[in-house]
Amino acid sequence: MKGDGFNLTYRYGLTRRQFIRLTSFSAAALAAGCATNPVTGRSQFMMVSEQEEIQIDRQYSPLQFSSDFGPAQEAALNTYVDGIGRSMAARGHRPHMPFSFRVVNATYINAYAFPGGSIACTRGILLTLNNEAELAALLGHEIGHVNARHTAEQLSKGQLTNIVVGGLSIIADVAAPGMGQVASALGGFGAGAFLASYSRDNERQADALGTEYMVQSGFSPDGMVGLMTMLNNLNQSRPSSIELMFATHPMSAERYETAVQAARTTFAGSRDLPLNRERYMDTTARLRAIKGAIEEMQKGDKAMGQKNFSQAETHYQAALKQAPDDYAGLVSMAKCQLMQKKHAEGARYARRAQAVFPQEAQGHHLGGFADLNLKEFDGALQSFRTSQRLLPQNPNTLFFIGYSYEGLGRRTEAAREYQRFLQQVRQGQYAQHAAQRLREWGYAR
Repeated sequence: MKGDGFNLTYRYGLTRRQFIRLTSFSAAALAAGCATNPVTGRSQFMMVSEQEEIQIDRQYSPLQFSSDFGPAQEAALNTYVDGIGRSMAARGHRPHMPFSFRVVNATYINAYAFPGGSIACTRGILLTLNNEAELAALLGHEIGHVNARHTAEQLSKGQLTNIVVGGLSIIADVAAPGMGQVASALGGFGAGAFLASYSRDNERQADALGTEYMVQSGFSPDGMVGLMTMLNNLNQSRPSSIELMFATHPMSAERYETAVQAARTTFAGSRDLPLNRERYMDTTARLRAIKGAIEEMQKGDKAMGQKNFSQAETHYQAALKQAPDDYAGLVSMAKCQLMQKKHAEGARYARRAQAVFPQEAQGHHLGGFADLNLKEFDGALQSFRTSQRLLPQNPNTLFFIGYSYEGLGRRTEAAREYQRFLQQVRQGQYAQHAAQRLREWGYAR
């Protein structure tokens, strides 16, 4: 197995019972799978319990957040967004859900929600907003998806079987088309999305709920109009920059027109409520100060997806010149170096990323990957152990810990980690390697 050519598409196993629950369409299952929608009060087909929504969220949201370089390094910004989100969620249809809100370091433009209430918006989308009311509209929309149980509904109807059958597998190509191949080449850790793609009906309902929640929280409905105006403008002027958001949140002129009409009619009496532009601008001032760096990272991601690594390196260098301690920039540069097989340079940038944000797993993972290729197995083992401690949801790390032990000639420890890995992963090159070694070493037939 080549140390510089790791490749994997992995799946997380479901039990037979879970598989039947999530994919069965029999008449008996239909009769047993009815639940009352918390928003409409009407009966709906639902094979996923509320507790299972929370469990799915807890297992997979940390992987997505880490793929997006973890929470923004500016604690005050996260506190600000979390405060607005929690205030709105408390006024919604499922206030008992464990909602949480954060800004993630990713530079692409998007916001997303997991079914248990874990919600994130990227630094990229915050730079496109003009005021606090638009932020409230964005968060309210995502709260609407959770409250209406849109992801659970898709799971129940089998519309997410490409993600669910055999487990929730990585859907890559998040930041830019082609980035999934980069993530796979670097050990299956990078651009990943465990996100549902909503229907137009889902979007209409989430927009309506988002407007309701934001007005109840004291924001003008013109915030939703502003959000839709921004999305439409980006779709016309920079469609590639918002590709993922529109893939998961279908946009249409109808959504904009509906927001305008709702502001003029249903919520006309609330249009004098504040937009809070000044407070938004004050709170996001440090983020906007590095807008140029973030735009360079966006360009670098696009070049990486196109496998134009030298061009990507130029953009990441420009970004780091403006923001030398930016974690996303350092991790992205480490990936760029590793894809060019410049393993020593990749290790250097990974170490810088670790120093900047030691609590986030991705920098440690890349440092370990670089060390493996440099045959520095002790360093790799230390890095992967740290990554596993910070992000235990990623089963790939178990394989790399085992591989590091194998490189050190410590077969007993390697076999133990390979066995743990194979309990979670059955497919792919890593699983084949682990199973082969266990057979060769006499631990399996």
